[in-house]
Amino acid sequence: MANFDTDFNNFYMHMALAEARLAYLEGEVPVGCVIVNHLTNTVISSAHNMSQQGNNPNLHAEMIAIDMACKKINNKTLLNCDIYITLEPCTMCASAISNARIARMYYAASDEKQGAVENGVRFYTTNSCFYRPEIYSGIQRLESETIIASFFSKLRKNKL
Repeated sequence: MANFDTDFNNFYMHMALAEARLAYLEGEVPVGCVIVNHLTNTVISSAHNMSQQGNNPNLHAEMIAIDMACKKINNKTLLNCDIYITLEPCTMCASAISNARIARMYYAASDEKQGAVENGVRFYTTNSCFYRPEIYSGIQRLESETIIASFFSKLRKNKL
């Protein structure tokens, strides 16, 4: 895992955090995602988790944002794009990021239970991973962790 260096822009992580807050308000696990064309600094898509309201376990923020971005640019690969995510991707999302060939991944909080980048299966280190983005973690970590902790605390108290 690298630390910030390249063309990281905190503005995009703040957009992803705004998406996470929307998910929180909708009773979804508060994860947000933004995909940016790093050549033009243009936001291609942004999304948040929608698994509960869509009754679909595949509707993670990353999956939705990748789908939207591919449709918008009419291409299955996102070679000139960076992805900003508020939580370490799970195996499904890490694989989708690889398949889309996203150049750089920036994420906020680690996910010890479901994460698949620095935790769990560590997808990008496996032989089944054919493409690995540059990975930068820990960006706005505390803000993301606070939103997630608040969500699960309210969920446990049945207040969501």
